[in-house]
Amino acid sequence: MSFDLEKHPHRRYNPLLDEWILVSPHRAKRPWQGSEERPPAIVRPPYDPDCYLCPGNTRANGDRNPNYESTFVFVNDYSAVLPDAPDFDKCAGALFKTMSLRGEARVICFSPRHDLTLAEMSLTEIERVVDLWARQTLELGERYSWVQVFENRGAMMGASNPHPHGQIWATDSLGSIPHKEDAQQRAFSERCGNRLLLEYANRELEMAERVVMENSSWLVVVPYWALWPYETMLLPKFPVMRLPELDARQRRKLSQILKRLLVAYDNLFETSFPYSMGWHGAPHSGDANDHWQLHAHFYPPLLRSSTVKKFMVGYEMLAEAQRDITPEQAAARLRESPEEHYKLR
Repeated sequence: MSFDLEKHPHRRYNPLLDEWILVSPHRAKRPWQGSEERPPAIVRPPYDPDCYLCPGNTRANGDRNPNYESTFVFVNDYSAVLPDAPDFDKCAGALFKTMSLRGEARVICFSPRHDLTLAEMSLTEIERVVDLWARQTLELGERYSWVQVFENRGAMMGASNPHPHGQIWATDSLGSIPHKEDAQQRAFSERCGNRLLLEYANRELEMAERVVMENSSWLVVVPYWALWPYETMLLPKFPVMRLPELDARQRRKLSQILKRLLVAYDNLFETSFPYSMGWHGAPHSGDANDHWQLHAHFYPPLLRSSTVKKFMVGYEMLAEAQRDITPEQAAARLRESPEEHYKLR
């Protein structure tokens, strides 16, 4: 019997995190009698008087939003990190270490419209969001070493409000995942003389097996080591470390491919596709960070339909991450997704 990547279980290496993932493509055929989510509400009003993110409304802490007409940023009313945390660094032996963390958490409203998502916004509106991501990263990077831009879309991914919004958390130290990415990219650059993700993007373009879409400046792939069923990575085709370094044309091209990707997601199961996404760029430190390549991760949980999601349990929590459909199969399905949003058809 000859080995077949689309039939036989195998492991794939993630060079960005120095981890492995188990791929079990034969399991995609198993019948599903497990949990199914309730489909999200399709129709929402452009303005919701009870939404704490809509223009002019009062938030939970009593502050009133301005009547904003584009994007809007405010300090998270329930921030997970605080700028004035007192110093604390204690090591009670090798097994008990504690240190304080300072930071700021902000909420970004993408649009005043309550009924939109990034996938349904115009290119001009998306470009304003990209510009805001860049401005916030630049400002917070002057005070903090790590700036994490992210969005949780949909109740399935824990979003507490359907209004189109994301967040930015800035901290004075790198999180565990950026720390791994930093070490792996630095080691690759020292060993091979090139940026890991720039080399990876070039190889993916040559192979064309996991490419979902591209334009002159950007590339979307289902990573070779993807964990979530329809996970994607958004990569620049040019060397760049952080969002603020993108010029006007690169930001415009980014807005275009973002819309294409998010429409493809929505069209896959004809639903407002839930996901967690976030940007990883070079830390804002005094170190030389030219081994870093800017990129965005998209982690959607849906597996078979709009109501069946992938669970990370059992073996995944105790041994190693596992997926059913192969990254190549996922990329092909996303490529075949129509470019016109299903709500307009």
